[in-house]
Amino acid sequence: MTKNKQLYWHYAASLCLLLFAAIAYFVKSNEAILAGIDNPIIHLIRGNLTDGKTAFFTYITKFANTITIILLTGVAFLFLYKYKEKIAAFWLLINAALIQGLGNTLLKLFFNRPRPSVKHLVSAGGTSFPSGHAMGSMLFYGTFIFLMPKFIQNKILCLAIQILLGLLILGIGTSRIYVGVHYPTDILGGFLMGAAWLFFSYPYFKKYDFKQQFEGK
Repeated sequence: MTKNKQLYWHYAASLCLLLFAAIAYFVKSNEAILAGIDNPIIHLIRGNLTDGKTAFFTYITKFANTITIILLTGVAFLFLYKYKEKIAAFWLLINAALIQGLGNTLLKLFFNRPRPSVKHLVSAGGTSFPSGHAMGSMLFYGTFIFLMPKFIQNKILCLAIQILLGLLILGIGTSRIYVGVHYPTDILGGFLMGAAWLFFSYPYFKKYDFKQQFEGK
């Protein structure tokens, strides 16, 4: 990867981090301002709760439950490592375990935002900002969006899978609003922080993956 391309990825990471910081500032200093963003979206998504939508969103949200991400990360790590994709395996492990597991926990402790005071359709403990499901889905499934071109040569099939993964990430974020355990700005904050790390770390993954594949290092 050229230095210019690396800079583009880091610019994208910086933009995500800047937007996260803007939301985080109001979460910490003047949360009422965020109601102008949160309330209309909550009304749009939760304005008509139905049995069908509740069943769908409570199912989708499970794809980013802690136990789900742990199990999927473990299986994917072992699979990648076994087939000598060690750089990809450890990049996934860092993203899904260290950055999500430790990073999201520390952020939640720092911001300490209470969850929405509406009926929760699923059990959720702890605090609200940034959403662990949103950040975790972005980091886990987002990693595979980046990895797909490495493993699937058919561009149309690769793009189709990437789009499906992207829709899954968006669906998980939407589900957390629908089930009442997060504000939309929690979801946006989780997405932005997850994307910031992916954009920042991707050039380094490409660098070391290239060395592993073509230089035998």
